[in-house]
Amino acid sequence: MKKTLSIAILAAASLFATARAAAPAPQNTLRAPAYPLITIDPYTSCWSAGDYLYDSHTTHWTGQPFPLVGALRVDGKTYRFMGIDAPTCAFEAGFSGERSLSTPAVQQSADVRAMQTVYEFTCGPVGLTLTFTAPLFLDDLELISRPVNYIAYETRSLDGAAHNVQIYFEASPACAVNTADQEAVSDGYRKDGLAFVRTGSKEQNVLRRKGDQIKIDWGYFYLCAPDGGSSQSVGGAMTMRRAFAANGRLDGKTAAADNACIAVARSLGRAAAAKGLIMAGFDDIRSIQYFKTDLRPYWNRRGDSTIERQFALAAGDYPVLNEKCREFDLELMETATREGGRKYAELCALAYRQAIAAHKLVESPDGDLMLLSKENASNGSIGTVDISYPSAPLFLYYNPELCKALLNHIFHYSESGKWQKPFPAHDVGTYPQANGQTYKHDMPVEESGNMLVLTAAIAAAEGNAEYARRHWKELTRWAEYLVENGLDPDNQLCTDDFAGHFAHNANLSIKAIMGIASYGYCARMLGMQEVADSYFAKAREMAGEWVRMADDGDHYRLTFDKSGTWSQKYNLVWDKLLGFGIFPESVARKEIAYYLHKQNRYGLPLDSRRQWTKSDWIVWSATLADDRKSFEALVEPVWDFMNETVLRVPMSDWYKSDVPAHVIFKARAVVGGYWIKMLESKYTVKKQENRIR
Repeated sequence: MKKTLSIAILAAASLFATARAAAPAPQNTLRAPAYPLITIDPYTSCWSAGDYLYDSHTTHWTGQPFPLVGALRVDGKTYRFMGIDAPTCAFEAGFSGERSLSTPAVQQSADVRAMQTVYEFTCGPVGLTLTFTAPLFLDDLELISRPVNYIAYETRSLDGAAHNVQIYFEASPACAVNTADQEAVSDGYRKDGLAFVRTGSKEQNVLRRKGDQIKIDWGYFYLCAPDGGSSQSVGGAMTMRRAFAANGRLDGKTAAADNACIAVARSLGRAAAAKGLIMAGFDDIRSIQYFKTDLRPYWNRRGDSTIERQFALAAGDYPVLNEKCREFDLELMETATREGGRKYAELCALAYRQAIAAHKLVESPDGDLMLLSKENASNGSIGTVDISYPSAPLFLYYNPELCKALLNHIFHYSESGKWQKPFPAHDVGTYPQANGQTYKHDMPVEESGNMLVLTAAIAAAEGNAEYARRHWKELTRWAEYLVENGLDPDNQLCTDDFAGHFAHNANLSIKAIMGIASYGYCARMLGMQEVADSYFAKAREMAGEWVRMADDGDHYRLTFDKSGTWSQKYNLVWDKLLGFGIFPESVARKEIAYYLHKQNRYGLPLDSRRQWTKSDWIVWSATLADDRKSFEALVEPVWDFMNETVLRVPMSDWYKSDVPAHVIFKARAVVGGYWIKMLESKYTVKKQENRIR
């Protein structure tokens, strides 16, 4: 096995230099609020929250340090292209000596694509292209669960001469602990043709810590490079940087050391051009506690793999995956631009990795696939239904099995008898402990509608309702609840509770009606025609009542009892996408016309109470429009916000529509909802195919 892996690594190394270059996606003009660098899961999530990669520490999505440092040495002179030249670990906390990476490179550009973030630098007489890649192909479960990302580098002479070049990458123990005062241990080794350095907490309290704005403090963060031409070290950051700046290599000391940084260096030789890569990854050992059972990550669900094996596979796969990532990024930009315009496409490119990496993929003890979200920056809940609802379009578009994986734990919670209320739970715990709902308030109509609509959306995507059949008892109970309680909801929480919860919520009523229609839709696909007719009739009856109660002249109200109010009716989008025809088409037309006159500089407010908005719901509301011009008019202010926001965090979905500032939320999965516009076209094609059959 070792010999086979070594051959694979050598083959991969040779292919790095010869892989066919794919045509790159056109460079995006969006200045990202934060640039995704390493995006594996809610814990291993590294971003650059500035315009220049070398102006500040790289950070975790929480804003806590996740320090990575990179430098290129050209003919004996060293240029820092990533991070800052300051101590990043307790090993040298009191350092006050000479700094070896004080000269920054000159960044020429930064470009965020769906799976890759590409930087261009000038390092004296040498140009450097640095590409961070997360190969998150949603149709490949093994690949999206592989806990390894790539950092590829390519150098080229700018003066035509050959230059002697070495490259350096460093990581801090802060990448593997929650707070700076936690003790860490770092070491390094070589195995199967790869050089590893790693760092992790001393205590290794696996799955003990739960909460929202926290980092992982168990498992190990790794840097990895091909063995040949690599040197590695564990120690003080400033000491290792000084060694690299002096001679272009590290001292090779990799014995276990407390609170030490880790680093690898690569010699690129003397040439006019060179390329290669290192890999970054995390072995979390156990990922989720699911009703008191500790689950392994999906890539090691059977306990038959190792992190070294995952790195070896990643190294061997890189040439092909790099090409596929470029092709995917180009195709996404072309498709999204065709459907919703260039700025819409650029928003989708920035959202892709964020939406996926806000989840963890595991397998339940019963063998069900589970894609469990962390409710980042909003309370840390795990598997929240009203996070899955807005994020689902991304997964419905690429792989409906993953949309099922968003719902399986909620069905299990009810079907097992652990949750006995007549509506779905809000969540199954606080990340990473999924032992039962911890949120203090239920959302009865909200979550019932969400589960029913998403089950119907899966049926539409697959062309059958077998998934609904499997969970028919619970779906029936929830549909009956909505029939009794959904038309005019009482005072209860919904997902848009930012300005307080309230009764008679018109948009929540639409969700209930869509949930009832969704049940009828699935019943019809299952051959239960009488049931289908009954529930569709009830949905139409309720829609007629809704129009009467919500009508406010040139728009429809926020609440049935208050004239002069308004809100986004984004839940109506499923009537269009799934072809229910429950509401008159005039409802959506009237709303869109009204929205276009209610916009602020950075988008359409969520409702008439405050200037706050939600970017995911804006895209959903815009999808109600029948014309491209109206869609773009509603979505382009969202692009403006992301481009101009002064608070540099991973994409926020909750922000002020009149000034460029977000409100609390960041790095959340809900930006997967941007795919609702592309999903509309996919469903249209599916309907046409079904008619042909």
